[in-house]
Amino acid sequence: MKKIKDEIKGFLGADTEFEGKLSFTGTVRIDGRFKGDILAEGSLIVGETSIVEADIRVLQIIINGEVRGDIVAESVIEIRAPAKVIGNINAPSIIIQQGAVFEGNCIMQKKCEGANNNVVALPKNS
Repeated sequence: MKKIKDEIKGFLGADTEFEGKLSFTGTVRIDGRFKGDILAEGSLIVGETSIVEADIRVLQIIINGEVRGDIVAESVIEIRAPAKVIGNINAPSIIIQQGAVFEGNCIMQKKCEGANNNVVALPKNS
């Protein structure tokens, strides 16, 4: 599994609102409000103060805030407390931390033959 790089190439702060289509490579962090579609060959970090209403297709995603919409990740979806996700999720590896809320359907598909698919429920203090 690829790790999210420390270098953030784009950032929407807590007091920002954006509506439209977002596409990027690298890592982007959203702490404000976003509504639309997100299609990226990179990693997305959804901050604790964020509210995202979007269908999302990314390499990997870490969610700490609220997401409403379907999420497809090529690598991993990580939902951390106090996150709230309402929508369907699809990734080879899914991590849902204790204290996070997920309402929807979960589909895990192998990236390639022989790949391990993992659903992990982590304790809140991990």
